[in-house]
Order: sequence, then C-alpha cells, then structure tokens
Amino acid sequence: MAAQRGKDILLKVDDGSGNFVTVAGLRTRRLALDAETVDITHSESAGRWRELLEGAGAKRASVQGAGIFKDGASDALTRQIFFDGLIRSWQIVLPDFGAISGPFQIAALEYRGEHSGEMTFDLSLQSAGALAFAAM
Repeated sequence: MAAQRGKDILLKVDDGSGNFVTVAGLRTRRLALDAETVDITHSESAGRWRELLEGAGAKRASVQGAGIFKDGASDALTRQIFFDGLIRSWQIVLPDFGAISGPFQIAALEYRGEHSGEMTFDLSLQSAGALAFAAM
C-alpha cells in the first residue's frame, strides 16, 4: 500500500434508512483493532514460554476522531444517536485499503471551540458486535 493522505479517511453512519452518510470533516482520526488474549501456559509449557489459545479472546474496535461537522444535519444525527444511546451501523472508509463496517455505539461526544475559531468536536465509538472488512 502506497502512502496516503490521512484526510481521505471517511466516517459514515447509517441514517436509519440503510444509507450511509458522511458524518463529519475529521481532521484527526484513529481506528484501533484489539483482541484479548487467553493465556493457557502451564507447568509443561516448553521453556516456560507463554502459550495462547487461538481465537479465544474477545475482539473489539474503537474509533476516535476530531473535526468539524459537515453540516447541521450530520451534527443533529450524531447528537440524536448519542442522546438516544443507539447502536447504529457505522462505516470507516480507508481509501485504497478497504472499509470496516458494523455496529458501534458513541462512547463520547465532546464539543469545544476557541474564541477566535470554529466549533469542533471529538467523537469516540466502541464496537458493539461483529465487524466486516471489505477490500477496495
């Protein structure tokens, strides 16, 4: 994969009708994929090296972004999803790599602004079910 612009990563949410809409102009973004490990080391493990149980740990993803909302509609949609505590289908598009999609819940939504600047937000999503990856 060749070098890419970070600004090309898109964050989209299902607007309730099955259509994904771009949420925001993210200036910083981060996608983290994690898997817990299950230690099965025992007294006869070779050289006392740790052994792990394949495929046993829980997987999770978190998405964090900061930026400005694209428009009033995307701001309102995101805010309503947060206040209603909804789990919605989100899509994180990584150009020339693929898209990760599945259920996420908004874990944090923060607004801030400088006296002489625009209002910005910070958003944190936590996966809430199985995710899918589609290569592009």
